[in-house]
Amino acid sequence: DVMEGQELAHDPKGNAVRTRHAGKVHVSPKEISVRTLDEDVREYPIPHQVRIRPELDRRDGQKVLIKAGQQITEGSISPQELLHILGKEAVQTFLVDEVQKVYRSQGVDINDKHIEVIVRQMMRKVRVDSAGDTGLLPGEIVSQWEYEEGNARALAEGGEPATAQTVLLGLIKAALNTTSWLSAASFQETTRVLTEAAISGKVDRLRGLKENVIIGKLIPAGTGLDYYKKQREQAARILEEEPIDLETLSV
Repeated sequence: DVMEGQELAHDPKGNAVRTRHAGKVHVSPKEISVRTLDEDVREYPIPHQVRIRPELDRRDGQKVLIKAGQQITEGSISPQELLHILGKEAVQTFLVDEVQKVYRSQGVDINDKHIEVIVRQMMRKVRVDSAGDTGLLPGEIVSQWEYEEGNARALAEGGEPATAQTVLLGLIKAALNTTSWLSAASFQETTRVLTEAAISGKVDRLRGLKENVIIGKLIPAGTGLDYYKKQREQAARILEEEPIDLETLSV
């Protein structure tokens, strides 16, 4: 589980400064100011020994138009900041493109879908801002599926849905913070994962790819989807035909 305040991913050193607002740029020695369309002035201090992007450092006094999220200094791009400014899709595209640059520089051709699967796993968690009438807690980090299911249940009962923001997990955190303890234990910190699963009595429903591969079952994808659908339908039919009498069960 992810605790509040726990580090989810490392930011690169020497991050570039990005504007959070669209508008006209004015460059001074120590800061960059952006006059927005609403005539508000937003100031961005420039760290020591950081170079301003050449296209923005105009010596003729002309002001340059800039878009929200545009890089205004040289340096590394922070995916966390990109997520906060431009949203989930922009970060996903950025991560896929950056990984592809590495492979292509080595002459390796890889389909985007393989990288997209990993990126999706890194961004499948959300941090709850407001719980609404769901059973979630503010500040809690849950899966997108749990968040949507909780909101659907609250709306069906006429309640207020929760609000949340997508969080970006590092690869290790994404692998360890999964609902499947089999999948998490096979990656890192095996003893800790198995101990926590045993203490809390966790049950692995085998809904993901990795845990099914580990125990040699069909993965729930492709033709495997039909197999698991038939299994669920068969189980539902058995329960309908032979309802369980709880009073006859012995402890």
